[in-house]
Amino acid sequence: MGFDEIKNKITDLVSDNADKVSDGVDKATDFIDDKTGGKYSEHLENVDDKARDFIDGLDGEKGEDNRA
Repeated sequence: MGFDEIKNKITDLVSDNADKVSDGVDKATDFIDDKTGGKYSEHLENVDDKARDFIDGLDGEKGEDNRA
């Protein structure tokens, strides 16, 4: 199995479970925020936003691959 096949499988898995992945990232960043006493709240919010953007982008990327 080549790199492209693995990448496609991971992309499909994340795309099919986008809500679960996003919820997992939210829970992880909330946990870290709690353990650090809110010291890195702004940075963790950025992580949540970037993860959400990445997950949303996978659907667009997948669509582009299907059009080609």
